[in-house]
Amino acid sequence: MQKRIGVIGGGQLAQMMAIAAQKLGVELIVQTENSNEPAVKFAKRVNTLAELVANCDVITFENEFADLEELEEFAAHGAIFLPSIPILKILVDKYEQRVFLRAQGILVPDFFAVNNQTELESASQALGFPLVIKTRRHGYDGKGTEIIHNQTELLSAWQKMGENNLLLEAFVPFERELAIMVARNEQGGMVLYPVVETEQKDQVCVRAIAPADISLETKAEVENIARQIATTLDLVGILGIELFLSANGKVLVNEIAPRVHNSAHYSIEGCDTSQFSQLVRISSGMHLGTPDLIVNAAVMVNLLGFEERESDYAEVRAKIAKLASVYVHWYEKDKSINGRKLGHVNVFGINREAALNLATEVENLWYGQNAQK
Repeated sequence: MQKRIGVIGGGQLAQMMAIAAQKLGVELIVQTENSNEPAVKFAKRVNTLAELVANCDVITFENEFADLEELEEFAAHGAIFLPSIPILKILVDKYEQRVFLRAQGILVPDFFAVNNQTELESASQALGFPLVIKTRRHGYDGKGTEIIHNQTELLSAWQKMGENNLLLEAFVPFERELAIMVARNEQGGMVLYPVVETEQKDQVCVRAIAPADISLETKAEVENIARQIATTLDLVGILGIELFLSANGKVLVNEIAPRVHNSAHYSIEGCDTSQFSQLVRISSGMHLGTPDLIVNAAVMVNLLGFEERESDYAEVRAKIAKLASVYVHWYEKDKSINGRKLGHVNVFGINREAALNLATEVENLWYGQNAQK
């Protein structure tokens, strides 16, 4: 008997999980107080975690904003969360992530926890500029992360971020940014998705390119890191792991997301089993699906808002959809805001160059013609 899946959150990630669950014939319920959230059109909605627990056999997440104390209370009474609460305790706090990774011998940027001005000054002196300041929790899409070049910028960011519970870390002069998804089931079976390259603008992902243009040695190193993390955590679920490939060829872990991840949206049409279907399969007790690429090259292009406007951008989306080997995913959000993820487009090519050229064509249509209106 398949399990009923609950998802904490009703945004675009929950939406894509709900669509995957429908295709697999699995019942999925989302918890959100907002009836206009993207996932609500595809899944039953409840308002509270108590309702979600009462109606579901297993519960997963679309973001890291959950109240851990509340989750622990429900877990103590038998609620099952994927990933588990002990894993979430490590991964939702960026400092605890770093401590865990360092203890495993996995390279990470040098880092310090900062809770007062004395610690701020000491850490910045040890790291030197440029450096990166982050909130330990609740950062996403560039929010809660700033690259700092001097003392004035540091003090300004420190005050803006609340002056405590922060993370200071070394800036890595990376050659490129990489990402990988790892999925593991209750029996310890594990699959890895292709290593991808991600491109960021203002700490927001604008593209993910699969497969990454890296050496076999680097690919193997990234895959080994992913296996080590999932095995050590005794993961049941899926993780997105973001990494830096430094200019001297070293691989460092940047961050881990305990959920489906923007860097693997290409997998919806580009892989035999999408990341969303994979999490549904794991959560409902099915066997793992094959994560292999079924295309030669893929690029995921995020459609980011560039203005404050209420619009569904139907005309431009229709133009993009007419392109060959292009799949438009629209999140049905009611308003465009600068930098907000409104949707994404998966494009495929016979080789990397063809896929990248097509991605540029999509971006020109989205940002060029829309921006002129």
